[in-house]
Order: sequence, then C-alpha cells, then structure tokens
Amino acid sequence: MSRLFEELDYRPTPIGPLVLRRRREARLGVDILEIKLGEEHLMSDLFTASEIALATLGLAARPGEGLDVVVGGLGLGFTAKAALDEPRTGSLIVIEYLEAVIDWHRTGLLPLGPELTGDRRCQLVEGDFFAMARGEGGFDPDAPGRLFDAILLDIDHSPDALLDPRSESFYQAEGLAALAAHLKPGGVFGLWSDERTDDSFTARLAQVFAEAWAEPVTFHNPLQDKPFTQTVYLARKAEVAERVHT
Repeated sequence: MSRLFEELDYRPTPIGPLVLRRRREARLGVDILEIKLGEEHLMSDLFTASEIALATLGLAARPGEGLDVVVGGLGLGFTAKAALDEPRTGSLIVIEYLEAVIDWHRTGLLPLGPELTGDRRCQLVEGDFFAMARGEGGFDPDAPGRLFDAILLDIDHSPDALLDPRSESFYQAEGLAALAAHLKPGGVFGLWSDERTDDSFTARLAQVFAEAWAEPVTFHNPLQDKPFTQTVYLARKAEVAERVHT
C-alpha cells in the first residue's frame, strides 16, 4: 500500500519554499504528485488536460513543419511533452525559473523527466521567462534574437493571479508587445489560465496581435465530481503581407 504522504524534495527559492510531494488520495484510490510554492498549490498530475491543451491548441494554430517552440514554465512537464508529441515540432526550449524543477527532471525524480531530457529536440534552460521576454536577446542563450513559431506560457495562475510581482507588467499591452517581438511573422502565443475566460484580457491581446481568442478547456474534476473549466488564450502575430497593407 502507498504511503499517505511523502515529501520527495524541499528547496528554498528566491520566491518561497518549494516542495515536491507524493500523497495518497484515498477518495480516488490513486497517488498524486504535486508541487507547492509556499502556501500556493502550483500543480498536480491529477489535472493535466489544460496544460496539454496549451500545447496542442497552440501548435495547431501554427501551420508549417519544423516548428521552433518555447514553453515558459516546466512544472511536471505535461505541456513540454505535448509539444514534443507534435511531430511538426523541430526544436523546444523550456524556460524554468526554479533550478530545483529542472533538477527533478534531469535526475528522473519526475516521471516525464527522462523522456524530456532524452529528446534531442528539447533544451531545458534555467532563466526568468519574463525578463527574457522583455529583453532583446530572447529565449535562446546560444542564439540571441532568435525568433520562434510558438511561445507557450504556463507560470502564473492567471493574468490577474500572479505567483510573484515580477510578472505583473508582462500581461499589459507593453509586455505583450515585447513578447510578440520574439515571434516569427504568423507566430502564435499561448497562455494557460486557471480561470474561466476573461474577455478583457482577450481584448488586451487583440491590441497587440493580429488575432486573439480564448479556448475554454472543460474536464471532469473527480474531487468535486463535476466539470471544471480553465482557459487557453491564443494570439497570432500578423504575417508580413498583412503588416504591409495596414
């Protein structure tokens, strides 16, 4: 029988204590892996539908082959794995602020770690996604200024529920415009949110991008035995031809 609770790792970080733990969910008869940052519950492998949808919806919105992709936020690895499961993905850079999370994947402490680190297309980079988004150098330490087909972000709970104040300006028009500068023409930005669709944020995206829309992701919550809805926001940068005619 599984232990009711097991702390797998504890690390102090610049934004609070980080804990990886496994616990037994007796009501469902399953073991759950989860990450907490201080009192914040970051993620668990019980609910992964929207994290996977962030990659599948985001990449579906970008035609072409050999896609160059960035994922902001490694977590348990479900968005990164879904990006690699897309055969059109040519390269993937995953930006993670917390060194411990990268360690958990590289050492195999997390189940998806060996698959991610064993894929030659995938590079795990320790860094501040929001600072990289603001900077001219962008997301590839080996190729400053490199442009990408898709940038997919899952760090904060929502544009209004932040893990750390350093990301606040990112969700405003100026921050989103800086992010868009790292996308190729026609490139796609995707954002995960734990909340239902906020039309005001979709409108903010539309101020910066040629197209912006929201995709609700509804799944069954077994703990509450009812449907639960989260959101994937998507935005597409204008093609060169479109910009010429505006």
